[in-house]
Amino acid sequence: MHIWVDADACPMVIKDILYRAAQRVQQPLTLVANQMLRTPPSPFIRAIQVPKGFDVADNYIVEHACTGDLVITADIPLASEALCKGALVLSPRGERYTADTISERLTMRDMMEELRSAGVDTGGPAAFSQADRRAFASVLDQLLQKVLRLRQ
Repeated sequence: MHIWVDADACPMVIKDILYRAAQRVQQPLTLVANQMLRTPPSPFIRAIQVPKGFDVADNYIVEHACTGDLVITADIPLASEALCKGALVLSPRGERYTADTISERLTMRDMMEELRSAGVDTGGPAAFSQADRRAFASVLDQLLQKVLRLRQ
């Protein structure tokens, strides 16, 4: 399992959790962003800087992710494409996207986009909280434990 992170908008606290997890389970972790990222020294962790541009990081992840990989993203279209490639997908808030839930999430995203383009103030996402951090860590741990059991 390779862990791919849509790193431009990923909170630092989530990146820290991922760094520790990659070390613990000795799985490759790649952060993809259009800016330079600092990562801890590890044979399992690397950062890829892609050119600036719309969806360049997303396209890189979709191109390189494989069946059974884990993609960390809050981007619903990227989540959908990763699921189509057979990857597992988890949001930084601990929401696991699946083939059963992604259509509803895409529909909701499109509806909110239409409202915003019509001038409706839809607000933004809630501030990232300790509960979000705990939810992410818990779901990540469950996924990684499942993968480790399958390897034995």
